[in-house]
Amino acid sequence: MILGKGMWGTIAKMVFYVSEVIVALEYLHMLGIVYRDLKPENVLVRSDGHIMLTDFDLSLKCDLSTSTPAQVFSDHHHLNPPSTTDHRPLNPPKFTTSSCILPNCIVPAVSCFTPKRKRKKKPASHHGPEFVAEPVDVRSMSFVGTHEYLAPEIVSGEGHGSAVDWWTLGIFIFELFYGVTPFRGVDNELTLANIVARALEFPKQPVIPATARDLISQLLVKDPGCRMGSTMGASVVKHHQFFSGVNWALLRCTTPPFVPPPFDYQEVVDDGCPGTPVEYY
Repeated sequence: MILGKGMWGTIAKMVFYVSEVIVALEYLHMLGIVYRDLKPENVLVRSDGHIMLTDFDLSLKCDLSTSTPAQVFSDHHHLNPPSTTDHRPLNPPKFTTSSCILPNCIVPAVSCFTPKRKRKKKPASHHGPEFVAEPVDVRSMSFVGTHEYLAPEIVSGEGHGSAVDWWTLGIFIFELFYGVTPFRGVDNELTLANIVARALEFPKQPVIPATARDLISQLLVKDPGCRMGSTMGASVVKHHQFFSGVNWALLRCTTPPFVPPPFDYQEVVDDGCPGTPVEYY
């Protein structure tokens, strides 16, 4: 079933569903796929209450031999999201080859066969390696997508990559809160002009959490190079304060806030018009 407005309810529910969308985008990017068509109509709720994406007609499959699909970070400090006043791109570490996703590239700093030496103890870190599945090198010149969700780089024809999915995530979250997209015009031409030139504005009502406004603002940066997620993907988005408390490792094992009732085919048949003749060809 399609994820409708009435199902969002509390902020906690919204955080859950947006988190699952992020995990889905991360998985696609790990496979070298840029989705390019995220919108509420394409987010479905399964029978167990978890979400899934549908309609991959506009998706872009990357050539993994020329893209950079994976990066490894040894601690989480590299993934702190930029502030709303500073959208400069974060520089990823230089060890970004795809071979670093293999276990054999992780070696101990000191051999276990050398004599023990006194070493200064480093402060304990509760964060393991961070994996970034982001094909940042892919480029496409296609003009595809739903007008209200198109990223500025698609509209301007400059070429685009996986950063367009993080733009559409920002539009997606904005629409979930306000019921409208932020750059919609009276027609498609004005909508495209607004996407490229008009600044992001938030309606006065309803009042949404400051963390949500900050997240949307960082995702809807018109310069793709400075947009949250453009260089370090879902990892930096996950660390945003809006998702504090989310257990990402166990997200798909979490009990969803809404589980659809069992589908009853008989009820659907009874709602039809039994007296209407059916013609067969």
